[in-house]
Amino acid sequence: MASTIIFLIYLLATTTTTATTTTTTKITKQPTSTWTLLQSNIGITAMHMQLLPNDRVLIYDRTDFGASNLSLANGKCREDGFDYVLKKDCTAHSVEYDVVSNSFRPLMVLTDVWCSSGSLTPDGTIVQTGGFNDGDHVVRVFKSCDTCDWKELKSGLINRRWYATNHLLPGGRQIIVGGRRQYNYEFYPKISSTEKAYSLPFLVQTNDPDLENNLYPFVFLNPDGNLFIFSNNRAILFDYSRNRVLKKYPQIPGGDPRNYPSTGSAVLLPLRIVQGNVTVVEVLVCGGAPKGAFINSQNGTFDGALKTCGRIKISDPNPKWVMETMPLARVMGDMLLLPNGDVLIINGGSAGTAGWEYGRNPVLHPVVYKPDNPLGHRFKIQTPSTIPRMYHSTAILVRDGRVLVGGSNPHIYYNFTNVLYPTELRFEAFSPSYLDPRLSGARPKILLGSQTQFCYGDQVIIRFMVLGHVDPKSVSVTMVAPSFNTHSFSMNQRLLILEGVNTTVPVGKAKYEVAVRAPPSCYVAPENYYLLFVVHRQIPSEGIWVQIG
Repeated sequence: MASTIIFLIYLLATTTTTATTTTTTKITKQPTSTWTLLQSNIGITAMHMQLLPNDRVLIYDRTDFGASNLSLANGKCREDGFDYVLKKDCTAHSVEYDVVSNSFRPLMVLTDVWCSSGSLTPDGTIVQTGGFNDGDHVVRVFKSCDTCDWKELKSGLINRRWYATNHLLPGGRQIIVGGRRQYNYEFYPKISSTEKAYSLPFLVQTNDPDLENNLYPFVFLNPDGNLFIFSNNRAILFDYSRNRVLKKYPQIPGGDPRNYPSTGSAVLLPLRIVQGNVTVVEVLVCGGAPKGAFINSQNGTFDGALKTCGRIKISDPNPKWVMETMPLARVMGDMLLLPNGDVLIINGGSAGTAGWEYGRNPVLHPVVYKPDNPLGHRFKIQTPSTIPRMYHSTAILVRDGRVLVGGSNPHIYYNFTNVLYPTELRFEAFSPSYLDPRLSGARPKILLGSQTQFCYGDQVIIRFMVLGHVDPKSVSVTMVAPSFNTHSFSMNQRLLILEGVNTTVPVGKAKYEVAVRAPPSCYVAPENYYLLFVVHRQIPSEGIWVQIG
């Protein structure tokens, strides 16, 4: 395809919901962030979330917590002889939430998905792997439609996977890395019945046998086709096709653990494509808990969380960590890439660790990190929520630029009374300051047509509206991969800043056109659905779904 033109007819009437604002902010000269309560009771605690390319969100929790607050449809029940609490359970432990209508419906997941992992595949299906108990070898598939439900393959995995990390690879397969007492990786789907799991000694080398503090390792696809894997306090560049470590990165300064249960978070910073290539690749790791904090929490002493972030150019021949200080210490925080390239740090506590009752002092204020600002001027504290989001809380970006936030269950069961942090069923949305209505004059509105698919390297022409004056130099186009979020890590998360072909030009009253180049290869952008945004003066449009490959 020589050129792909995305025509877009913007709907002036926006969708209304039943949401109510729970946190208001005083009007000031500066744009402000806000919080909105979407559902006072979504029925389950949101332990895992994945945005789907039809603007629905797949949410699920553990199946052996006991009864949830949402019944399965049509009198259905789940019978499981392995369940620790209920052998017959007629309540749901998964829902599909519709972002546009602010509604949800119950789904039935049969085996235990607690602390599992997953990835969206190129056709828009989520493939979810592993879990606990009878679910540790299971692969589950969900393809969204109004009546669709989970499908389960009981022996889809070679090894048990509990607290593992998944990443979508070029070609559409997933790699599944690690998990409790699993120092190896495997792929799904299998290319043959004899395909095996492959040893990864790095996971042994970074593991404390008493703590297992390298679970849910941070995994990112580097644009050279290899994987960056961060475990505990160290990282490698790994050639998964040859089972070979290509580079060992220095230990993060201080040596404190950053993975579960010390539970910091990490992002691959925005990838800027210049002359058909990505030359600078950086990873940011923030928060966590100091050495010994997990054992101390078990004994009733809750150490203060880490206040540091480490940033490293993994593309450098001799990479070194640059340390930064967050305005708020945080453990169990989520890090999300926003459409304008900022990083949102949200949820978590300021003491203790992940685990049952091991976290303390909720951090209610999100923080925005601006990667392009000078060192020392990158963090900005945001409007606080009123809801503690501790262990088992989640957050994901959706198409309109909001961040949906749910979950928090620091207990073995659904406990709503006589506990420090009750099981949380409220579901809310955080609106970053770029959604402040006072910025509407500078906010782009993409003009949508039917063509939303393109091939690698295509020229893509995007038409959009802006009511106010447009500075052509302040317009950019970004693509964001929808991520699978659980336990403070968003798997498959990446943001691409597309290369401009020419400047932004007017094509009518308040209408403009910008030409960009699609990502150059599947190593930069694996085949998948992405959210595409036009960004003007750091203010993103509502996104549109596009598909590349």
